[in-house]
Amino acid sequence: MKTPWPKLSFKEAQKTYETVHLWTQIAGKIRLVKTPWTNHSWHVTLYVTPSGLTTSDIVDGEKHFQLDFDFIRHQLQLKTSAGDTHRIDLKGLSVAGCYKQLLEALQQVGIQADIYPVPNELENPIPFYEDVTHATYNPGHATALHQAFLRAHDVFTRFRAEFRGKCSPVHLFWGSFDLAVSRFSGRDAPRHPGGVPYLPDWIAQEAYSKEVCSCGFWPGSDAFPTAVFYSYIYPEPEGYKNARIKPDQAYYHPELREFILPYDAVQEAADPEAMLMDFLHSTYEAAADLAHWDRKALEQENFSDRRKADRKAYKQVDKDQ
Repeated sequence: MKTPWPKLSFKEAQKTYETVHLWTQIAGKIRLVKTPWTNHSWHVTLYVTPSGLTTSDIVDGEKHFQLDFDFIRHQLQLKTSAGDTHRIDLKGLSVAGCYKQLLEALQQVGIQADIYPVPNELENPIPFYEDVTHATYNPGHATALHQAFLRAHDVFTRFRAEFRGKCSPVHLFWGSFDLAVSRFSGRDAPRHPGGVPYLPDWIAQEAYSKEVCSCGFWPGSDAFPTAVFYSYIYPEPEGYKNARIKPDQAYYHPELREFILPYDAVQEAADPEAMLMDFLHSTYEAAADLAHWDRKALEQENFSDRRKADRKAYKQVDKDQ
């Protein structure tokens, strides 16, 4: 039997999510200042691992290092190519404590990381070194969220493999705290208006400089307090918001300008992977067709056959229920 997808409750886990989000911003900013710029800000992202999240390898002069959030052992781990290791206990750790202990640990192994100490993409941010408000870490909530990341990562990875055009890795953006994968048509996009809180407009404009269809998983926020899967296209073509999307639980959110599939609908489905894949396929197909992407050139040759097989399997699950 497949391992069931974990139940998530933003209401119950909000404080843990907010604290973990801010910790990842500290680690992500360290990667940012140590890594050459890559288009669409792909150089700043974190990645899902079997035990949590990682910066992956970061170079500092002759030394390499990595930061790992381990949601099984509940630690933030620093490892270097010289064999140095340092572990910070996540339980009871405030954002200010994480900032102080992590920078001190890096200094102890000869690494200086001068980051901008204010969170990005959040309203009314508190500087990291002052933030003792966010200090909640419930191991059960963190473990469940990590398990959801793992399962979403698996589906996103298979979805990504169907595309042979330019496509992002499956990665976690710590600014918005969402796991995402993006497909590109190869054509230029109109200038993005910017306006993201505490994010320079030029970063958003570079990130959206090419036509893009992006999907992802987001655990929620105070303004939108529920975990969801999403899918959108930029620029949005005429008729997209009225497209017929699978499954029936999916809907277009006019303020977010993206299709939303509640995480709970996937978690409770007889075949969560099939339902999520149906959502990814149907939203992408609507976007690509309405925007007149060259799908024959961009997709793997057997994509249509896979799509038919997915639909057949999904319909069979519904019939069996």
